[in-house]
Amino acid sequence: MERQVTDMSPEKFRELFPIFLVKHDDNWGTQYAAMEKALKEALRAFAVARISHVGSTAIPGILAKNIVDIMAELAPGEDMERAAEAIEGLGFVRKYTEPGRIFLRLGYTEEGFAKEVFHLHLRYRGDCDELYFRDYLRENPAIASEYEALKQRLWRQYEHDRDAYTEGKTAFIRKQTEAAKAAYGARYV
Repeated sequence: MERQVTDMSPEKFRELFPIFLVKHDDNWGTQYAAMEKALKEALRAFAVARISHVGSTAIPGILAKNIVDIMAELAPGEDMERAAEAIEGLGFVRKYTEPGRIFLRLGYTEEGFAKEVFHLHLRYRGDCDELYFRDYLRENPAIASEYEALKQRLWRQYEHDRDAYTEGKTAFIRKQTEAAKAAYGARYV
């Protein structure tokens, strides 16, 4: 296994891991399925409510970063810290921890991106706005196209600034997520 980046200056990180968008790749679903299986095994001692493929790689037909986003929702009361440690056993590196949320990544090597790259969002059941957003874009191709165009503009502007790229998408994502919740009700509670 390639050595994962655990500590690097922000400047070097931005240069080594720029924002990039590629055409939709059906292999992302295969990568997700393999990682879902590995996660289920790693988390077998925990009550896992749901594991889901989220993010742009889960929305057919739009450009995306070649990074498969996964959300794992634990049942309330589960020890999230211990679950994160089990995930780290798969090679994932923790990026941040905040109340009720841990973000980990895999595939950020000292030489750049690995062949397969994953972001893992560890949450408690019901903290799943990403599912509403994903399904709303899947079911509304015009909105998915709008999102793709926004991402392309931001990519050109913030190729080496992930935080600005992400912040630039926030208002659009919130607006569509709220529309999805209004349309779907309590679909993912």
